Amino acid sequence: MTQPSPLSRAPFLAQPGLALQPRLLCLPARSQALDLILPPGASLLQAVAAPLLRAGFSSAVLELRGGRCDPFAYVLPAHAPDARHAAWYSAPHAPAGGARLERACVTFGTRDGAAWLHCHAIWEEGEGRRAGHVLPEETILQAPVTARAWGLADAGFAVGEDAETNFSLFQPVAISGPLSGPAGGRRALVLRLRPNTDMVAALEEACAAHGFAGAVLRGGVGSLVAPRFREGGGTEDIATELLVTGGGVMGGRGAVAVALADMRGRVHAGRVAPGANAVCITAELVLEELPG
Repeated sequence: MTQPSPLSRAPFLAQPGLALQPRLLCLPARSQALDLILPPGASLLQAVAAPLLRAGFSSAVLELRGGRCDPFAYVLPAHAPDARHAAWYSAPHAPAGGARLERACVTFGTRDGAAWLHCHAIWEEGEGRRAGHVLPEETILQAPVTARAWGLADAGFAVGEDAETNFSLFQPVAISGPLSGPAGGRRALVLRLRPNTDMVAALEEACAAHGFAGAVLRGGVGSLVAPRFREGGGTEDIATELLVTGGGVMGGRGAVAVALADMRGRVHAGRVAPGANAVCITAELVLEELPG
């Protein structure tokens, strides 16, 4: 159930566990851009992991465009079946004939020491244009996918248990060893926003704390509670699946553009209104410092 937050206009979604601190997890990192073509014939996880690991990166964020997948497997946000979670997933979907990928955002990191990823996307299937959470091992590429990746050094993402939400979630972690990333790159911040955190305010706070006069969002995967857009509109669904389509922080002020799936897989898009958009379960974000 949602209720107005006492600190903002954003809806609030109670979680099963105690609220953990800090609400904004942030580690300094370095980012390096890579242009990739993901080849057909492999699962989404295999196609993303192979070139990044060859380049020396165990963590990255990516933006994907185009391509076709068959099979194409996904889930949608859904109400939780019990009190162990505030929200949950639908049963898996696998449309006949697969799907044509429009765009996607990916968080790439590790789970139990092995490569793993979290992908939210927009695609076209037989029933029309949809959005949601793509299952990376069950989805097979049948045509090349264009990818822009930002490999992460010094810090990245690893899946850990989260007692507040009872989910296993990507968390910022320090990276060392042979896959800590090549030398060079731009200053960046690896972020995770906890539930009921205002998305825009958190980005502004992170930049101020690390002395970034300006930063741009790279990749970006997460969820919002009943989001509202600056342009008007949004959805009243308590759980959505979002991918960042643009934005960052300039002069201390943040702006975020997103596309998201509601509980029926319908696509919504707009700029996130400050003070009116709280994280549902998590948001995995990378801010890359803009040149001064």
